[in-house]
Amino acid sequence: MVHPVVVIGAGPIGLAAAAHARSRGLRAVVLEAGAGAGASVREWGHVRLFSPWSELLDPVSVALLEPTGWVAPAADSYPTGDEWVERYLEPLAAALGDEASVELRFRHRVTGVARQGRDVMVDAGRESEPFVVHVTTPEGPARFLASAVVDASGTWTGPNPLGADGYPADGEHEHAEHIHHGMPDVDDPAVRDRYAGRHVVVAGTGASAQNALVALARLAVDHPDTRVTWLVRRAAATFGGGDNDQLAERGALGRRAQAVAESSVVTIRNGFRTTAVREAAGRLAIESVDGQVVTDVDEVVVVTGFRPDLGFVSEVRLDLDPVLQAPRALAPLIDPNVHSCGTVYPHGARELAHPEQGFYLAGMKSYGRAPSFLTLTGFEQVRSIVAAIDGDTEAAERVELVLPETGVCGGAGQFDEPEAAGGCCGTSVETELLTISSR
Repeated sequence: MVHPVVVIGAGPIGLAAAAHARSRGLRAVVLEAGAGAGASVREWGHVRLFSPWSELLDPVSVALLEPTGWVAPAADSYPTGDEWVERYLEPLAAALGDEASVELRFRHRVTGVARQGRDVMVDAGRESEPFVVHVTTPEGPARFLASAVVDASGTWTGPNPLGADGYPADGEHEHAEHIHHGMPDVDDPAVRDRYAGRHVVVAGTGASAQNALVALARLAVDHPDTRVTWLVRRAAATFGGGDNDQLAERGALGRRAQAVAESSVVTIRNGFRTTAVREAAGRLAIESVDGQVVTDVDEVVVVTGFRPDLGFVSEVRLDLDPVLQAPRALAPLIDPNVHSCGTVYPHGARELAHPEQGFYLAGMKSYGRAPSFLTLTGFEQVRSIVAAIDGDTEAAERVELVLPETGVCGGAGQFDEPEAAGGCCGTSVETELLTISSR
């Protein structure tokens, strides 16, 4: 193989891809836009993961780490994002950096991927040419030639807007200083001051929104004037699989979030599809398509999901589902419009392949706009992908992973109808005393 495998992103899936390439004797170059490994994870580092350590460590990466004196964390404990970076991703990056076959480049932002000398229109000689990866670096623009490309850049940098039609609501940009995308860290003094005693609107219904509700309710224990309005686009909020979720911490979050939603701290506005953010008497008013208005708003927390950045792969021939922007073969397995709960079976190179031979989306980016990605899924993806790149078809096709039942409700397709009770969506919730640990 004349040129290395280029991996985009030095998060958990990108680093695992590099470790698998190294284990097969393939050269790899990892290009990361951030200053270090797990840069995006650091941005939500205060949040505790649903998965225990046993499901957050790639076996091939662990085999590389063990000879360095690295000590594995307790398998049944749950790290925060910061702990995941400090105790696994940074040591793994250091170990990979000591390997002659792996090159890590930080502060290298990928701006384009193509076949060398050919845009997306050109057929002639396409598959015989290497990929050329265009990069912005601290020293200026650069290009890397690659035999294959694994795009594991994630979706964190592409949060969905507050506007319900997929575009920013009117006034969303103008009032950006009062709008936060992601889960606020209420244990940070500056963040605490921003939200304490204020009227905060939370938009979104997934696990991130539930985390935000629980955190703000905890803040309200010390600052009783804090109140929350929860904007739910569906006809009614759902809280995941509860006791049916084999990810116990995710089920527990749903139970806590439901208790908070039923408390006096939170007012729920169902069927609220934001169309505008207006200034009103020195504060904000949030308007819905159907005429609903939430007034006297101080701050807005937007946790409406993420979308992939496909701009820098526009010259690559992709086969994407038109709804999810995920690989077409994978989309039916993860589309919340099709099914509201269940397990995505382990998948790899076959489901993730594109017409552009040698190019793969992996990790969270492979899910496009779909939620509920598990790290274990990403590890299995890159194991299979790297095997395929190495020409090991048998290993690429083999399944080496059993995933837990998600117990997660989606049902975005039934937008205007409440989820039916029972099944994985049915939760039997006992209200819990609100003494919630921040960590």
